[in-house]
Amino acid sequence: MDFNVKRLAADAGTLFSRAVQFTEEKFGQAEKTELDAHLENLLTRAECSKHWTEKILKQTEVLLQPNPNVRIEEFLYEKLDKKAPTRMNNHELLGESMIDSGNEFGPGTAYGNALIKCGETEKQIGGAEREFIQSSAINFLTPFRNFLEGDFKTILKERKLLQNKRLDLDAAKTKLKKAKMADARALPLRSTPPPGDAGYVANFSFMVNFLHVKCLKMWTEEVTKAEQDLKMTQSEFDRQAEITRLLLEGISSTHAHHLRCLNDFVEAQMTYYAQCYQYMVDLQKQLGNFPSAFSSNNNQSTASGGASVSVPILPLSAPLPSTTGNTSSGFTELQNFSGSRKARVLYDYDAAGSNELSLLADEVIMVSSIPGMDSDWLMGERGTQKGKVPITYLELLN
Repeated sequence: MDFNVKRLAADAGTLFSRAVQFTEEKFGQAEKTELDAHLENLLTRAECSKHWTEKILKQTEVLLQPNPNVRIEEFLYEKLDKKAPTRMNNHELLGESMIDSGNEFGPGTAYGNALIKCGETEKQIGGAEREFIQSSAINFLTPFRNFLEGDFKTILKERKLLQNKRLDLDAAKTKLKKAKMADARALPLRSTPPPGDAGYVANFSFMVNFLHVKCLKMWTEEVTKAEQDLKMTQSEFDRQAEITRLLLEGISSTHAHHLRCLNDFVEAQMTYYAQCYQYMVDLQKQLGNFPSAFSSNNNQSTASGGASVSVPILPLSAPLPSTTGNTSSGFTELQNFSGSRKARVLYDYDAAGSNELSLLADEVIMVSSIPGMDSDWLMGERGTQKGKVPITYLELLN
């Protein structure tokens, strides 16, 4: 118990001397030991690393999860050491909606089939996005968090300890300075004895000399003790400064590690975007390539008057109809000369306007050419119904 009380009193005295030293420094009443330039540069570099690591970490989290509410929820689950519930991302939700609507419209129809194919591609992109987020969290975000919550906290702890050792050192310097000043001012006490008998004078001189010797001895001991304290605090300060310096120089290794993490993050992004691109290229191939005449007609119509031109969309499961051989020559003959021919409908087609005719696969209609009509369209007739039909959806019959 005695040891604990003494230890507590010593700690309280140390804290008090640090507080006094810190206060006097703030008011300019005490000198302050400055750290060497190299150590100051390392401290500045560490603060800079901490600041930008926090900012990059935050912005990366925003990039990977733009929804702030979801980020807060994931943070709470992480702190509670629980697994966050699995939820579909936006691409996967869009894919589900497209697939459901495509099944509702009918997988056999061009539009329904297209919706299903697009929905499947969106779900593939959603899966690629999920893999990208997981890879980035492991290889990029986690090392950055480990630096902030581990290495940098250790640096802060040692830096605070260095600050305390510095205050102890300066307090010891101040104590030694005051002890030396008191020792220098320790002049002999009153040496002229007051008037009186010889015995009294002798006793007075003896007391004066005795007190003077005791005073000199006391201040000498005080100076010696202050010098010993200064030597000890200087040693502790130097040792702590070296520990702090070694930790701060480790920031270079941290930067090298973060550089490798950055390369992993860029590679993950590259893989993700390459996957998305390939998925969309494959989807485009499934949807089919439109003839160049459709695009040019659409552009000309938009530039001339803004009137819409319907562009037929081919079914996903079938290639473009061949425009060579007998079929091509038959269309050419029909367009060059007046008359009408029977034609079989190859695929379903939904009319995009009142001047077009909707078609059903395998039905037979009459088609004819009208002067001035686009070369990729014919006039179709089914009973009393008439309207434009796309050539690529038809097969002329003999």
